[in-house]
Amino acid sequence: MPEPNVLLDGLAYVESPRWHEGRLWFAHWGTGEIVAVDPFGNSEVTGHGPAGLGWAIDWLPDGRLLVTGKELLRREPNGSMVRHTDLSSISSFGWNEIVVDGRGNIYLNSINFGFLAGEQPTSGIIALVTPDGSARKVVGDLAFPNGMVVTPDNKALIISESFTGRLIAFDIEADGSLSNRRVWAEGLGPDGICMDAEGAIWVQTADTRTHTGRDDAPEGAVVRVREGGEVLQRIEYDRAIFAAMLGGPDRTTLFLLAAQWRGIEQVNEAVAARTGQVLVSQVSVPGAGWP
Repeated sequence: MPEPNVLLDGLAYVESPRWHEGRLWFAHWGTGEIVAVDPFGNSEVTGHGPAGLGWAIDWLPDGRLLVTGKELLRREPNGSMVRHTDLSSISSFGWNEIVVDGRGNIYLNSINFGFLAGEQPTSGIIALVTPDGSARKVVGDLAFPNGMVVTPDNKALIISESFTGRLIAFDIEADGSLSNRRVWAEGLGPDGICMDAEGAIWVQTADTRTHTGRDDAPEGAVVRVREGGEVLQRIEYDRAIFAAMLGGPDRTTLFLLAAQWRGIEQVNEAVAARTGQVLVSQVSVPGAGWP
């Protein structure tokens, strides 16, 4: 596939892309901004999240915005931010990625350790918040849980397990519980992911310079992969690609969020360098599922 085009440039770190109400919304890490951009590159700050890294956004079925971070917050119609539910008894390390399925169930995950502080990894978790506001842990023993998708029929959730290079799938039970854990694909470098109408997932690869240390490896790459690991398409780029989302009027625009990755020790310098970009590429199979 041809190299994608730049839609927005000069950003800090960019994550959690969501197609919502005709625009791509994303978390602008390092600035605390929530930004929305239309297909022509017109952007605006639409709200605010935490000042640091490691947070994400999604929406309830009634249109209210959810923002993760130290806790799960909800934006009310008057613009105020309130706690959506108390998750402190499940994890004290805050919450990373989030996806709201077609029934209003909220799945959010925590890596469950101080990654940027250089702490040793522990078992990551997924929590479920049901429409009545109750919350519980539904999965543990994950090696750095990251981006998630829910299939269009609300029957399966697939999550990036970044430290193992796997996509892990679960069946979604009637009460929202997750069961039948299995490897969906492996040999990847998964972060923020999205699904298309043929059930394939756009996901980051592991054959990049960060993972291989080879000078001849690309800085960033994403692939379209089927369950089982068959690679169908591939896009390479000159900086790391953190997340992917299918959007546009017919959901055949692939949005990629990219920036230079300089390692944990130089995160602040990388954010200040403003190498972040929103990229676009046209694909033939539209997006599906959630987010």
